[in-house]
Amino acid sequence: MEEAPRYLSAAVEPERDGQRVDRIARSQMGVSGTLLRRVKWLDDGIRLDGVRVTTRDRARGGQTLTLRLSDPGEGESMTAAAIPLDIRYEDRDIVVVNKAPGMSTHPGPGHWEDSLGNALTWHWQQRDPFAAFHPVHRLDRGTSGLMVVAAHPFAQERLRQSLHTGDFRRQYLAVCEGTLTPSEGVIDLPIDRCPDSIQKRQVAPGGQPSVTRYRVLAQARGRSLVALELETGRTHQIRVHLSHLGCPLVGDYLYGTPCPEVIDRPALHSGRLELAHPVTGARLAFQQPLPADMAALLDGQHCS
Repeated sequence: MEEAPRYLSAAVEPERDGQRVDRIARSQMGVSGTLLRRVKWLDDGIRLDGVRVTTRDRARGGQTLTLRLSDPGEGESMTAAAIPLDIRYEDRDIVVVNKAPGMSTHPGPGHWEDSLGNALTWHWQQRDPFAAFHPVHRLDRGTSGLMVVAAHPFAQERLRQSLHTGDFRRQYLAVCEGTLTPSEGVIDLPIDRCPDSIQKRQVAPGGQPSVTRYRVLAQARGRSLVALELETGRTHQIRVHLSHLGCPLVGDYLYGTPCPEVIDRPALHSGRLELAHPVTGARLAFQQPLPADMAALLDGQHCS
């Protein structure tokens, strides 16, 4: 078990000689003011050459500035649940998990103790008591596949800043009804809430800008296997865009037709994830094949 908090250290650049610690932390190390305010009260929160300092102290070029990234007390309010997880990668900053369909990302009504947050809270309690659940993005409960979760606020913030950039790319796989024409393109249609539904969204003038790139990979038996990348991150974006084009996801109870005898969820899977590590900057890439329930949709299984 890891028993030490997570720290971030850097040698103060010569040109920053005489600058305040908080300015160096923000501009050189990329630490937010929010994190500084949360750790500055701790004995090991902010240190220069191993000595505790305040945000107002000034540093000399070449000194080592160390900041605590682990925030005490985080995660204590979330119930831990011993739920099996398919973890594809893990270090003290992030975890990449292959989320099972049917699992909610966050605790919520009807799922207060069986979400990904509950499962990771238990996982970290066994391994790293200083880690806590800080999701970077989310997958709908019915969506399977890859997602990344940060173990502390610094990693979460850095990754969120990189969403929808070349440093954080996600490719989804979907099986939809019908044929998309052309076979490759960009769906640029604004999305807004449906006025008569808390959950449902729709394409509507005046909605939030929403852009989805797609490419048809295969077609069989009146269905299409499609690869999609998001340039924006609206709720239900892929489901709304494909449904609006007349090609809803197979099994999509909200935007298409339920198909419980074949698949009990919308046929959507997070199949590829690429990111720059929030602390080291290393490029990471992961791939998760199409799950069996979605592959079967192209092999002749049809709704009754």
